[in-house]
Amino acid sequence: MKPPRADVPKACVMGHRVAYSRSPLIHNYWLRSLGLRGSYELADVAPEAFPEFLRNLSRDGYVGGNVTVPYKHVAFRLVDLRDRCAEAVGAVNTVWFDAGKLVAGNTDVSGFQANLDAAAPGWDTGGLAVVIGAGGAARAVVHGLLDRGFDVAVVNRTPQRAEALARDFGQRVTPYDFSATARLLPQASLLTNASMLGAMGQPDLDLDLSALDPEAVVCELNYVPLTTALLRAAVRTGHRVADGLGMLMHQAVPGFARWFAATPRVTPQLRALLEADIRAKAGG
Repeated sequence: MKPPRADVPKACVMGHRVAYSRSPLIHNYWLRSLGLRGSYELADVAPEAFPEFLRNLSRDGYVGGNVTVPYKHVAFRLVDLRDRCAEAVGAVNTVWFDAGKLVAGNTDVSGFQANLDAAAPGWDTGGLAVVIGAGGAARAVVHGLLDRGFDVAVVNRTPQRAEALARDFGQRVTPYDFSATARLLPQASLLTNASMLGAMGQPDLDLDLSALDPEAVVCELNYVPLTTALLRAAVRTGHRVADGLGMLMHQAVPGFARWFAATPRVTPQLRALLEADIRAKAGG
């Protein structure tokens, strides 16, 4: 692949049926606020066209972009190189060019960590972290937790998926059926919902958090609605929380820095912009 030649750098989010994506809102806000030339677009690509679209990214003037559903695993196989996080997670969400090679990373890992660093300083004290879910988001979370010194309990309604995740990540990750959640909570210093439970149109994640250590942190990856049932429960019990909108913003920083050669900041102004958009479109 040849490196892009565009005078004005251009990036995009690549997916299918992704009109809901807030990535253009985030990156174009940063371009404006930093006074940079550039653009960030939404590319809705049909499944049969995605491999060619990715291969021709530079020809079409793109310096890189984000990869979202349903192509995170497809892109993993198509790129020239992958960073350490992408290799560990087995999926990619950000691509860029380096010396003519298309390189991929997974910024969900650093976004998860940075969100907690900002929302709940000192959260990474080690001990046991309970993760609900065993899909792609959970894999990124587990890698981030292991990197910060936690042992991890993965809870999932389909035990086989939790077992497969645990096999991939080693002895510090233990799989459990969802029914084990109540007995795991008293041992946990961090609880993360990496499942779709609580997202708009899905059943709530209804947990009794009274047994959770008062110093434990509760993290939610869903951001529509802005306040899920899990976050409401955590606020009632006085636990510190980190929400999904924070992770969405923080995971966007490394990609922007690679494409546009400037490191943006996650600010209250950006959060307010996204919250207003979510409330207007989803009543969240």
